[in-house]
Amino acid sequence: MAEIIRMPKMSDTMEEGVIAAWLKKVGDAVKPGDIIAEVETDKATMELESYEEGVLLHIGVQEKDAVAVNGVIAIIGEKGENIDALLKEIDGGGSTQAKSEDKKEAPKEEEKKETKKEEPVADKIDTSGINATVITMPKMSDTMTEGTIASWLKKVGDAVKSGDIIAEVETDKATMELESYEDGTLLYIGVDAGESVEIDGIIAIIGEKGADYETLLKAHDSKSTPSNEAAKEEKKEDKEPEAVKEQAKGSAPVPTVTSPSSSDNGRVKASPLAKKMASEKGIDIALLKGSGEGGRIVKKDVESFDPEVAKAAAAPTAMATSAPAVGQESFKEEKVSQMRKVIAKRLAESKFQAPHFYLTMEINMDKAIEARNSMNEISPVKISFNDMVIKATAAALRQHPKVNSSWLGDKIRYNEHIHIGMAVAVEEGLLVPVIRFADSKSLSQISNEAKTLGGKAKNKELQPKDWEGNTFTISNLGMFGIEEFTAIINPPDACILAVGGIKETVIVKNGQMQIGNVMKVTMSCDHRVVDGAVGSAFLKTLKGLLEDPVRILI
Repeated sequence: MAEIIRMPKMSDTMEEGVIAAWLKKVGDAVKPGDIIAEVETDKATMELESYEEGVLLHIGVQEKDAVAVNGVIAIIGEKGENIDALLKEIDGGGSTQAKSEDKKEAPKEEEKKETKKEEPVADKIDTSGINATVITMPKMSDTMTEGTIASWLKKVGDAVKSGDIIAEVETDKATMELESYEDGTLLYIGVDAGESVEIDGIIAIIGEKGADYETLLKAHDSKSTPSNEAAKEEKKEDKEPEAVKEQAKGSAPVPTVTSPSSSDNGRVKASPLAKKMASEKGIDIALLKGSGEGGRIVKKDVESFDPEVAKAAAAPTAMATSAPAVGQESFKEEKVSQMRKVIAKRLAESKFQAPHFYLTMEINMDKAIEARNSMNEISPVKISFNDMVIKATAAALRQHPKVNSSWLGDKIRYNEHIHIGMAVAVEEGLLVPVIRFADSKSLSQISNEAKTLGGKAKNKELQPKDWEGNTFTISNLGMFGIEEFTAIINPPDACILAVGGIKETVIVKNGQMQIGNVMKVTMSCDHRVVDGAVGSAFLKTLKGLLEDPVRILI
C-alpha cells in the first residue's frame, strides 16, 4: 500500500524545509532507514530517512524548493502501483494545468461552491483496505514547526525496510536522518530535496507494490483549504522558470576525481564513521568523492584517499576561475537559507518585542590571566578565557536568580537550573549550543564540553538536546579583536552577555597609573523581567569573580 511522505518537524523553530538533494529517484527501491533525500533548514542539513519499505513512486518537490512542515514530499509503495488517485488528491483533484485553467475561467463563487460540494465526498473516502503507510514530518523538538528535505536517499520504486534511512531532514539547528519504520516500497515522494514541510505534513508513502496510495493522498489532502492549494499552485508555477534557467546554463565537463560529495548548499554527504576517520587522519573530507549511495562518502573512500591526486585534479579548476573585469559592476544573489530565515525571524521578534536596555562594565583580567596560565601548566585540558567567563557567569547567576529567568507573557519563570547557551558562528549564521548545569561543572568539564559542542555546531552535527533549554546566553567576539558590542537577547532568555576582547590599557590602581589588562562586557536585558539595579548587581558579582578567579574554583 502506498504511503505519502511528508516534511517532518525537526526543531523547535522549524517552519519549513528545503530539499537540498534527492538521493533516490523515482523507481528506486527503498528500505526503512535508507536516506532518500537531504533537507536543509535554517541551521543545518539533515538526512531524511525512510520509515517505509517499497519503491519510490513519486517525488513531489524539486531540489532547492521549500516545503512547509507536513507538506507532501513523495510517495512510496509497491513497484508498478497506481498512484494517480493520490496525485490527483495532492493537486486538489486534477493537474496543475487544469487547476490553473479552472481558476482563470470559473468565477470565484463557483469555486467556493464546488469546494463545498466536494468536502463531504472526501470525508467518506475509505482507506481501510489500502496496504500502505503515509510518512509525515515528525516533530523532533518542542517548538519545531517544519523541516526541510535536505536529500532523498531513496527514490520512488525502491524497496524499503524498517530502519532504512530514506532521507535527511534539516531543521533550524541540525540535520537528522529520517528512518523508515515500515517495510515495503517507496510509492510516493511528496516533497523534493530542498523543500520544506510542516510537522505532520505528508513526506512520502510506503507500502506494498500496487497499493492504491492515490486514495490515501486524496483522503489526506481533501482537508486542505483553497488558500493552501492556491499557495501550492504558486510554488509550482515558480518552479518552471527556475528549471528553464538551469537548462539554459549548460554544463561543463568536470573531472571525476575533483567532484566532491557535497550538495549545492556546500554540505558534505558522509557517513558518521567516514567523518570520524577523516578527522583522525587529518583529511579534509570535502576533498573526497563518495562512492556510496547518492555520492555519500563511506569508509573505503577515506581509506583509499590520495591527497596528491586531489591536489593535481583541483589545480585546473583554480586556474579557470576569473574575476570580473576592472570597472565592471557585478553581483550575485543567493537564496536565503533556512537557517538565515529563522535567525532573521527570531531576532527581529526579540529586538522589537522585548524592551532591551544595556549595562556595560570593565573587568580587570590581570589575575584571570595569571590563574589561566597556572592552570594550563598543570592541566591536560587547556582552559580558555571564555571557559572562565562561562564558569563565572554560572556562579553569578546562582547568586542572582532573577537574571536567570524568562518572560512568559502572563508570568515570569525563574529557572533554578543554570544552562548557559554559547553563541557559535558558523558559515550560514549562528548556533547556540547549551552547556547544561554549568554552575556544577568544573572548568575542565566546561572546556571539554564547549570544544565538543563548538565542533558539532560547525560540522552541523548538533542534535535537539544540544541546543535546547538555555536560560542565559553568552556571545564572545573578543577573539575577533572586538573590544565591546551589544547583542540581541536570545529567546526565551531574559539576558545575554556580550564579551569583548582583553586589551592592555592604562588603569589606576592604589592611586597610581599602571598598565593593566581590561575586558569589557555588556549585558542586554529584557526590561520586562530584569531591572537596572538587578542587572547591575549581577555584573558587579561577575566582575568580582573574574578579578579574583580563585573564588570560582571553590
